[in-house]
Amino acid sequence: MPFCLSATIAGVDEAGRGPLAGPVVAAAVILCPDGIEGLADSKVLSAAKRARLEAEIRERCSFGIGIASVEEIDAINILQATMLAMTRAVEALGDAPGHVLVDGNRLPRWSYRAEAIVKGDALHPCISAASILAKQHRDRMMLAAAAEHPHYGWERNMGYGTAQHLAALREHGPCPLHRKSFAPVAQAMLL
Repeated sequence: MPFCLSATIAGVDEAGRGPLAGPVVAAAVILCPDGIEGLADSKVLSAAKRARLEAEIRERCSFGIGIASVEEIDAINILQATMLAMTRAVEALGDAPGHVLVDGNRLPRWSYRAEAIVKGDALHPCISAASILAKQHRDRMMLAAAAEHPHYGWERNMGYGTAQHLAALREHGPCPLHRKSFAPVAQAMLL
C-alpha cells in the first residue's frame, strides 16, 4: 500500500509557477482509505482523464485549494507565493494532517511534519491527486480569464510564454493578470 493512503497524510502540489499570467494554485489532498485508481502526475494525463479523476477526488477525498494572486507573486516573488499557496491549501483541509508530502525540493515554513519529494507527483498518489486538483482549478481560472482578455490565447496556453502570448504582449501590452515581476512582461511594459 502506498505511503500516503493513511488518513493523516496530505499530498501537496502546485500549478502555475512558470506562466507569465494568472495566479499560482496549490492543492492539498488526503486520500480516501481505499485510494483512487489511475492517479498519476497531471502532466501525463489526458484532459478527459484529469477531469474524471478530479471529480472522484473531490467527491471521495479531503482536499484544500490555496491560491496566491498575481499581486502577491509580484510583491513577494514566485517561490514565496508558491509556498503561500501551499500553506493556504493545507490550512483549507480543516484538520491539520499528521504528515505532509510536498512535490519538489522545498518546503514552506510551517509547523506540519513534512517532507519535500522531487518528482513526488509521479511517486505518491496523494501528491498526484493534489497535482490534478491544482491544475484543473488553475486551468478553469485561466479559461475564465481568457474570455475577458482574448488577445493572449490563454484558452490554449494557460498563461505560459508561448510565441502567440509573447506576440500579443508586444502588441497589446500586459493586462492586470500579467506578472509584472516576470522579465517578458516587464519588457513589454517598456514598449
